[in-house]
Amino acid sequence: MDQNLEYKNALVNKFKEFESSLNGEKNSALHKIRLDALANFSQMNVPTTHDEDWRFTNLAPIFKGTFNPSIAYKKLDKKAVNSSIYSKLDCPILVFVNGIYSEELSKVEALPKQISLLKISDLYAEDGALKTKDFFRFTENKNIFSELNTAFANEGIFLSVPRNFTPEAPIYILNIADSGNEKYLIQPRSYFLAGKNSQIHIIEHFISVNNDEYFTNALTNFHLAENSIVRYTRLQEESSSSFHMSNTNIDVEKDASFSSHLVSLGGKIARNNINVKFRGEGGYASLNGLYLTDGEQLFDAHTVIDHAVPLCNSSEHFKGILDGKSRAVFNGKVFVRPDAQKTNAFQENNNIILSNEALVNTKPQLEIFADDVKCSHGATIGQLDEEALFFLRARGIGKETAKSLLIHAFASDVFKELKITAIKDYLEEILDKKFNP
Repeated sequence: MDQNLEYKNALVNKFKEFESSLNGEKNSALHKIRLDALANFSQMNVPTTHDEDWRFTNLAPIFKGTFNPSIAYKKLDKKAVNSSIYSKLDCPILVFVNGIYSEELSKVEALPKQISLLKISDLYAEDGALKTKDFFRFTENKNIFSELNTAFANEGIFLSVPRNFTPEAPIYILNIADSGNEKYLIQPRSYFLAGKNSQIHIIEHFISVNNDEYFTNALTNFHLAENSIVRYTRLQEESSSSFHMSNTNIDVEKDASFSSHLVSLGGKIARNNINVKFRGEGGYASLNGLYLTDGEQLFDAHTVIDHAVPLCNSSEHFKGILDGKSRAVFNGKVFVRPDAQKTNAFQENNNIILSNEALVNTKPQLEIFADDVKCSHGATIGQLDEEALFFLRARGIGKETAKSLLIHAFASDVFKELKITAIKDYLEEILDKKFNP
C-alpha cells in the first residue's frame, strides 16, 4: 500500500479512539461537524509533487511517519517557556501544550472583560446545539489538512472583540510542543472575530521544548467586521526535526484593515497557506514574511489574495535568507475579479542565497479581470551585494561582520513596522545569534 494512503487510513482509524474520549458528545452538533470533516478527509487525496500547488514540496517525510493525535493534557513546568518572550510581554497570555490549553501557564487575568474568550468545550449548549458556528467558517478554503484539523477538533479558542473596543495590550498565544518519543500530531485551532470599529493585535508563537519529531497542523481564521483593524504576528521557531502545516484564512469586510508579519525559522518542512478575501469595499490587507532556512529545511508559502469587490488595496512582501542545502517556495496569487475596479495590489518576493546548494522556487502571480487597476509583482534571487561588501570592508569592517550587517539590514526591513518593542527586540536577538560572527 502507498505510504501516504497507509498513514491517512491510520488517522481515520485513530478517530475511533478519539471519539471514545469525548464523554458523550457523539450526538452534539459539534460532533456532526467532526464527522463531516472526517468523511471529507477520507475522500481527499494526499497532495503529491504531481499537483501544481505542491510540485516543489514533497510530503513523503510527513506521511512516512505515524503521528498520533495529541488528546491528553501534559503538565509542563514554567521553565520550559523561559527561552520565549513569555516573561517579557505585559499582556494576556494563552498557552497551549501539544495543542491543549494550559490553565496553569496561561495569564488571562489581564484579558479585558469586554473580550469574549471561548474554548471548544464552551461552544455547545446542554442540548448539543452550537452557540456559534463561526468557529467552523471558511468552508470554501477546505483542504485535506484543514479537514484533518476539524475532524479532531477538541481544543482551540474562539476570541471575539466587541464593536468600538480597542484593548490596550496585544494578546499573546504561545503554542508549546513537547512530544518526546510520542511523535504527536498537534492541531492548534483559533478563530478571531473583530467587531465593527474595533482593533486588536494577536501574537501567535510556536516553539518546542526539545528537538522532537512531531507534526503541527494549525488552522487560524480571522473575520474583520466593518472598519476594524487587526494586526497579526506569527513566529514559528519549532524543532528542526518537526513538520509545520498552517492554514490561515482572513475575511475582510468594508473599510477593514488586516496586517500580518510571519517569521519562520524552524521545522524540517514548514508550509503556510494564507487566504485573504475582500468582502467589502475599502478593505486593506498587508502580508509580510521573513524565512530563514539552513541545513535541509524547506519553507513554503502559498498565498491567495482575492479582490472580489472594488476599491481595495493589498500589499505583500516576503523575504528569504537561505543557507546550506535548504529550499524555499513562494507562490503568491492575486485575483482581481471583473467587478473589482480601482484595485491596488503590490506583491514582491526577495531572496538571498548564502550557499551554492540552496534553492528558491518563486512564482508571484496576478490574474486580473478588471481594467481600472494598479497591480505589480516581482521577485529577486541573488547573493549578497559584492559592491556593498567592498564598501564596508574598505572602511575597516571585517568580512564576516560586513556580511552580518547586510543580512541584518535585509531581514529587519520586514518587521520594522512591528509596534511591540518586546517582539522587535526578540527578533533582533535571533538575527544577531544567527548571523553575527
